[in-house]
Amino acid sequence: MKTAETAPFRFFSLQVVRTRRLGPSLVRVTFGGDDLASFASGGRDQSLSLFLPHPGQPAPVVPVEAGDGWWAAWRALPEEIRAVMRSYTLREQRRGPDEVDIDFALHPDGGPACRWAGRAAPGDRVLLLGPAVTENTGVRFRPPAGTDSVVIWADETALPATAAILEWLPAGLRADVWIDVPHSADRQPLPTAADARITWLVREEGAPEAVAELRRFEPRGTAPYAWIAGESGTVKAVRRHLVQERGIDRRRVTFVGYWRRGLSEEQLREAATREAVAA
Repeated sequence: MKTAETAPFRFFSLQVVRTRRLGPSLVRVTFGGDDLASFASGGRDQSLSLFLPHPGQPAPVVPVEAGDGWWAAWRALPEEIRAVMRSYTLREQRRGPDEVDIDFALHPDGGPACRWAGRAAPGDRVLLLGPAVTENTGVRFRPPAGTDSVVIWADETALPATAAILEWLPAGLRADVWIDVPHSADRQPLPTAADARITWLVREEGAPEAVAELRRFEPRGTAPYAWIAGESGTVKAVRRHLVQERGIDRRRVTFVGYWRRGLSEEQLREAATREAVAA
């Protein structure tokens, strides 16, 4: 199959190798395929686009033959035919054999990607639009030079990226991390060489809301960098607290709304476009 390229991104044809339930809210799907020989993750919170088939389809329908016009051609297809596209972060890439892991957040009222992940089986085919070079725009976690501490807030949708970031952090760097998850059993080991203080905020245990919890912590270091990811409304509230109440330079805060309560990803993209135009 001829693939279209969006430098430094391109399409990769993959299939499910295995799945593993990580807890009530996450399932890990491992993908393989010959195309992964030229896949190159930048690590950390590497983002990518995943194209999934509808039930009954043997493979996702994406007109990659359209070259640079694949997006318009995909959008022109009937919604019930064109592949379901969702944005994810890569949990891990391995060589020998070439494999990648993507952790999917599961919700009782989840959409088509959530339902696909819940029933994924070896051999299922997907398309991935991802990086062909490690230095790419899909990596947003970029501490400026001179950073002496890191502040992270994430919910379960950003837990895979948080885990990868913690593995990437250099030894001894001070990191204060809060992870907001629905269930006690969603806790998982988070290995890191950093000097990390990790707090699990478990909603079924009555954890306080994000800003109330953050007001209680004492920052470490004089040049912090913050990374905030998860539900859009909470992400904005945490950013506002760090910038306006804590005085962290807004240029040293990266914030990413992975989802918005009450909106599908399509609706979230449309809302983001409208907000960008208005701005």
